[in-house]
Amino acid sequence: MSLSRTHPIDESTPSPPTSAPATEPAFDPAADPELQRALDTLLRIAEQRAEQPEALLDLLRRIEHLHRSIQDGPFRSSLPSDRNGLFTLLSEMEGSGGWPYIPRLQLRTFMDLLAPDPET
Repeated sequence: MSLSRTHPIDESTPSPPTSAPATEPAFDPAADPELQRALDTLLRIAEQRAEQPEALLDLLRRIEHLHRSIQDGPFRSSLPSDRNGLFTLLSEMEGSGGWPYIPRLQLRTFMDLLAPDPET
């Protein structure tokens, strides 16, 4: 089984439009080979565990923990302190796909779908 390479791992994903100040270069995901190598490694790890749902669940939980650590630490502390800067960032986020939330699967929904039908 091969996993599809989709955003944010896929290098072919276009860069988000930016309107960063002239003094600050716009972030270019394709210009960060260290990050791309790390993402490729995670993808290979997932592919190696393709038939192991428990191992994949563990990987997803670890990625979600990393996501929350970055969100609550470096990302939060890097937010602009002025309204205009924050508005600009939020506008760029909206234009480039919104907030990078990792949604949890609703276990209750799965359990309900898998539960035996009481009418049978």
